[in-house]
Amino acid sequence: MKALVALILLVQLPIHKAVPAAPPAPLGCDDPESEAAAEVAVNYINGHSHHGYKFALNRIEDIHVVPQGPNKDIIFLELDLLETKCPILSPTPLANCTVRSFAEHAVEGDCDVKLQKVDGTLSVIASKCHSHADSSEDILKVCPDCPLLARMNDTEVLETVSAALNDYNSKTTDSYLRLLEIGRAKIQYHPGHVVVTEFAVGATNCSAEEAKANVGACQLLPEDQSNFGFCTAVMVKAPSQDLQVNCQLYGHQVPAPDIPLLSWPGVTYTHPGQDTSAGLAPSAVGVTNHNLGIFHNNPVASESSSSEILRSMLSAKPVAKRAVAEAAQHDKVPRPVGFVPPPPPCPGRIRHFDI
Repeated sequence: MKALVALILLVQLPIHKAVPAAPPAPLGCDDPESEAAAEVAVNYINGHSHHGYKFALNRIEDIHVVPQGPNKDIIFLELDLLETKCPILSPTPLANCTVRSFAEHAVEGDCDVKLQKVDGTLSVIASKCHSHADSSEDILKVCPDCPLLARMNDTEVLETVSAALNDYNSKTTDSYLRLLEIGRAKIQYHPGHVVVTEFAVGATNCSAEEAKANVGACQLLPEDQSNFGFCTAVMVKAPSQDLQVNCQLYGHQVPAPDIPLLSWPGVTYTHPGQDTSAGLAPSAVGVTNHNLGIFHNNPVASESSSSEILRSMLSAKPVAKRAVAEAAQHDKVPRPVGFVPPPPPCPGRIRHFDI
């Protein structure tokens, strides 16, 4: 009898089911966690870029977090970057690099980055980037007299770089410098004919005086002694003629542990039989800017199928953006007078300017 009473009481007890924990709110593009991930991504991109200039964050376009278990997330970022005035070789910290203004014919980078966050530590698994200069039409609308980017294989550009390097080597008492690559070039025709160039250089194992006897024997310093730098040159061709050259050597720099010396940013050591066309790597000839063009899997942090996941996320983005736009269009909920809707979580704020 007692057992029967106990059974009845148990049946009458309320049944409490475990309520699953609510998923965390999605990150917004301007949240501190998003900005921390973007900082890691931008540093990684600049650290693995081999040409041109450093890029700075302009906007976080989108972020998507995929939980992978306790204390581990996979993060997908879509970033807009802008070219700075710091060559990729420069030891200047990115925070101290000035973004090129719109009127200087800005270059934008578009990057998709996959990161992992394990126990609070962020690391990049894969990145994919490309860059492009703003259209000439947009520049001329704002600044009709501003010179535009010239092709780096333009005859006047090559003549200016050659004359500038010869001029510098003829006057220096230090190492003979060799051209590594042309970074940017602009040609102005009015009111004067002016060619402006920027180019990366490397110190050789010859002094400038020794090079006069046999310049062909002058080779870049060994990788463990390398000394790279950057030059700017302005050649006035009309109405008068003038040449101004300024070069700065950065001294030997030790790359990060995960970047081998052979892949030191900004430098492509040539091998026998490789066509370098006036000192330029083949991929650097004939374009108006160095494409950020990176597709990189981190061998240290990568996991299986990382590139496949990255590609699937990229292909899904246009569909997701359309869905968000359609949802916003069909949002007919009446709002109180004076109601100010909160800003959308993405895209984030523009830090410099939109192009």
